This record gives sequence, structure tokens and C-alpha cells, in this order.
Amino acid sequence: MRFFESVPPSRRLLALFLALTVAPAAGLVWLGWRLLEQDRALEAQRALERQDHAADLVVNALSRQIAISRQQLTQSGDTSPLVLAPDAVIIAFQQDSIRDFPVGRLLYYPVVPEAREAPVGLFRSGEDFEFRQRDYAKAIEQFRSFAASKDPAIRAGAELRIARNQRKSGNFQQAFATYDRLASFGGIFFAGVPADLTARSARCFLLEEMGRAEDLQHEASALREDLLNGRFRLTRPVYQLHADQVRRWSARTEAAEQARLALSDGVEWLWREWQKARSGTGSVADTTTVRMLGRCLTILSDSTPERLTALVAGPHYMEVEWLSPVMRTIPAKRLFISLRDADGNPVIAQTLVESGRQSVRLTSDTGLPWTVVVASTGSRMEPESLTSRRRLLLAGLALAAVLVITTGYALARSLSRELDVARLKSEFVAAVSHEFRTPLATLRQLNENLADGRVSTDERRSAYYQAQVRATNRLSRLVERLLDFGRMEAGAVRYQFEPVNLGRLARDVVEEFEHVATTSGHEIAVTVDPALPEVHADPDALGQALWNLLDNAIKYSPGRPAVWLEAEREGDFAAIRVRDEGFGISRGEQNQLFRKFFRGSAARNTHVKGTGIGLAMVEHIVRAHRGRVRVVSEPGKGSTFTILLKLEAL
Repeated sequence: MRFFESVPPSRRLLALFLALTVAPAAGLVWLGWRLLEQDRALEAQRALERQDHAADLVVNALSRQIAISRQQLTQSGDTSPLVLAPDAVIIAFQQDSIRDFPVGRLLYYPVVPEAREAPVGLFRSGEDFEFRQRDYAKAIEQFRSFAASKDPAIRAGAELRIARNQRKSGNFQQAFATYDRLASFGGIFFAGVPADLTARSARCFLLEEMGRAEDLQHEASALREDLLNGRFRLTRPVYQLHADQVRRWSARTEAAEQARLALSDGVEWLWREWQKARSGTGSVADTTTVRMLGRCLTILSDSTPERLTALVAGPHYMEVEWLSPVMRTIPAKRLFISLRDADGNPVIAQTLVESGRQSVRLTSDTGLPWTVVVASTGSRMEPESLTSRRRLLLAGLALAAVLVITTGYALARSLSRELDVARLKSEFVAAVSHEFRTPLATLRQLNENLADGRVSTDERRSAYYQAQVRATNRLSRLVERLLDFGRMEAGAVRYQFEPVNLGRLARDVVEEFEHVATTSGHEIAVTVDPALPEVHADPDALGQALWNLLDNAIKYSPGRPAVWLEAEREGDFAAIRVRDEGFGISRGEQNQLFRKFFRGSAARNTHVKGTGIGLAMVEHIVRAHRGRVRVVSEPGKGSTFTILLKLEAL
């Protein structure tokens, strides 16, 4: 309570006003925010329900798509391939044979058909010349006798050995031509390697030995394309051997190779599982997923001990054939769907960007080979009506807040100004009372002395009468100043403009002011430019403005007797300056100097007498003459007030 009473009434009123305006505004904003939060929570719950419903729809749709693919797989037989994407293949296992649709998707196979080869013993004599006697010409002669055989396997075996001996003997061109003939043999194998693959690989080695780098690059690239297109039916070791050799000659890697390697690994894994099932040590699931080379493969199979037909599908096939149709059929839009395997790895490379709640359907609950995760895009799932309602509510809250703040600011500013005016008026009344009290006290004392007969000589009575005249003149000037200021404020002053010589006016004002300056111990130096033209002005009003400036210069420069008044031309203006070396004025107070009743800190700190209307009258008079007042001041270094009257306008 004591603290509240110690606060000035103006500040108490301002604090009460702010409490009555800001508190309701804050309460309104808080209630609106709470309403928004409840609305957001309700919509979030509805969004989760829609998301859960969408997850159920996704599971059902995926189950239907897999059922359709399984039905097509069962009905496809061996001649109607189902594969649409390049990372999927239909495989058929039967005893020790493997068939794939479409052909060429696999880079290698778990097993390859056995192929007839020429008996090794046929070429024993020629190989004796080659390896024991190192007589390559005799060896070639021996092998040529078999090159005309009607059996393609024997002819191919002979050509292979002839080319080898030609290469050893340094006949590279003849060896190259022999390898060309050998490359035309199809269906012939050497130790499980196709004859044409053996010949083409040998040509690459030969080109490397011959130093024909450009031809080697061309030959190796062509061989690489055939390996990637599945032209050769190879086992894993044979493929890896030749693929590594080709990479050494043509250092290129392709994403398609990785996808087909994963597909081939998946088929090999499925073959092993089927073999376990046939032996009674394992089983083959109807639907399963396996991860090969970082890629998840989904396998749909239909197996018996004698036969297995399966669809081995990679991520691209799953997205195109299963997930995309599902996304087109579910009603909820802007969903992220992720399929994950048993280890939590993504089956399809789609990242969930939402960090909020996700709808998860486990494989144990759905029967699907993956865990299905569905998440929405958050705020973009909100209905348009909710978004519009929120925007309208936010706009209303913002408008209410702006109105309260603006109105409060305007009222607070107006109240603050009124309080400042009241304070200034109070200070003005106190100052005027003090100004009146001093001469009245002097007159009272003089009159009492005269009435009591205490003044015995004529000389002293004359001095008393002169003092009464000065006090009376001071009261008269004070009253006239107050009356003039009141008339100026009311707009009742009528100025009489006439040609005025500013130099003469300045000297007349200084001569009239001389007794005031002499009493305070100041000396006024007047400097007038003789070429200064006359101006049209009201001499009495302009003289009063100069009087007020000189009065301020003397009052605010005690101990500094010099005051200067200068009149000269300054461009298109007639300039009258009053300069002193007094207290000076801070920059923050210079903007308020011409407000009525304002008195600066120097006046308050040094107890200089005044009413605070002198400079306000100066500014009013100069503005009536269509001029302006300029102030240049620095604390401790004095002040310069300049009246500028535009010559052309006068």
C-alpha cells in the first residue's frame, strides 16, 4: 500500500488504465488460443482415425493385389510370362531343371543343364606335343585332323586347342581368326563354360596381349552386354569369374546389374529352400521376403515335391504392380506408405517424412509378407472447412488484439500528454506566482517604508520611487506577456506588417533592454550587415521576439557577461542571431524547447526564474512571419538562436 501511494498519481492512473485494457486483451487471446488448441486436438484425433481406416484399406487392397498375382502365376503355365518390371522373374523348378520367364533376367542359375563334350582322350597325342615337347606346329597339325569332324563338340574342342597353340607360337592373327570361328559354336560347353563365352573371353585376353586397347574396350563392352542380358546360362562361379574379368577391362558398373544380381541370388536361395523341402528338412512358404544385396525381394510360390513355380519380385515391380494400384483406390490422399521386412528395413525406398503417430499393421495380423506402415502429411490432411475456420478465428483474434493495442496506445499517449500538460500548467502557475511575488514584495516593502516615514531624505525617496517604477514595469511586462501569449493561443493577434530595417530594430531593442543587461552585469554586442535589405514585418511583435531571446540569453549565462546579437543576410533569408556562452541545451531537449510551459533541466537545476512561454511566443511570432527558428547548442558551450525570415516571401 505504501509503495502504491509512493507512485505519482499520473503513473498510478496510467498503470490502472493499462491493467484495464491489457488484461482483457490477454484473456481474449488466451481463450482464443485454447479454443484453437482444442480444435486442433479434435482434428488430430479425427485425422488419426482416418489414417487408421486408410491403413486397413491399404492392407485389404494389397492382399487383393497379391491374390490376383498369385492367381495369374498359377494360371500362367510355362508360356505366359507375368513379369512387367525388369526386376522380377517367374521361375519354374522341376527335379534338376530350371526354366525362367522371361529369359535373360537371371545372370546365373543354381544349376545348368549338362552338355555333351568331346572326349578328352581324343586330343591326347596333340596335347603331348603341346605340353611335353612344346612343339606347337606338330600339335596344331594333330588337332587339325579333328577340326573336320562331323561332331560339333569334337570340332569345337579341336578349334579351341588350335587357337591356344597359335597364341603360344605368337601367331596372334591366326589365333584371333580361330577364336572367331569358335565363337559361332552354340550349345557347346567346355568344363561347364559355353564355347562362345570361352572364345570371346580368349579374344579379350589376346587383344590385351597385342596392346590393342581400343579394340579391347569394344570387345569387352559387347561381352559385358551379353553377360548382363543373360545370353549365357552360367552358374554363379562361372559368372563371377567372367564378370570380374570384364570389369577389369571395362570399368563400368550399372544399377541394372545389381538388381539382376539380387534377383539371381533370390532364385538361388529359393532353389536351396526347395531342395530342403524335397528332402524333408525344410519347407517353402507361399509368400515370403528375403534381402539380397541390400534389396528386398518378395517371393510368391506354388510348390509340390515335383515342381515349384514362383514369382520373385524386386522393389520396382512391387511399387508398380501392387503399391501404385493401392494408392489409386484408397480414398484418403496425401498418405505415405512404407512396407518393411521382418528386420524393420524398408522394402520400397520410400521415406516417411512425418514424425507423428504412424498406423502400423504387423505381418502376423495381416498375413502379408511385410509390415505395413501408414502416415499422413499432418496439416495438409485437414479439411478446408477447418482451415478456413482457423484462419477466421486467428484473423479475429489478431484484429481484436490490434484494436486493443492501438486504442490503448492512443489513449495512453493522450492521457500522458494531458498529464504532462497538467504538470506543465502547474509548474507554470508556480513560476508565474513566483514572478509576481518578487516585485509585489518589493513594492510592499517600499510602500511600508514610505508610509511609516522611514525615508527621511529626498534622495532616498527618489531612489525608492525609481525602484517602485522598475517593479511596476516588471509587473506590467509580465502581465502584458501573459496577455499577449493568451491572444496568440486564441488566434486573436493581428499583426501590422510594414517595411522594417532590421539593424535599426535590433539596436532599438538592445537600447531598451540595456538596463536589464546592466543590472545582471551583461554586455550586449550588436553586429549588423549594412547591406541587409528591409523586410516586411510587425516591428512590435518581432521586437518582442528579440527581447525574449535576449532575456533568455542573459538568464541562462550567469558569469558569462558577453551576449551577441547579429543581423545579416544568409542566402535567401534575413538572419537575426542571439548567441551566448551559457549552460547550453542537450540534444534531447532541443525538440521540446518551443512547447508552451516547457522549461529545460538547466532552468530546474539552477533555479532560474521563468514562465516557460518565452520561446513559445518567439516560435509563434516567427511562424506568423512565415519564417523559422533554428537552434544550435551544446551543453556547457552556450546556445545560438537564429530567426530566419525569407526575403522573397516578405
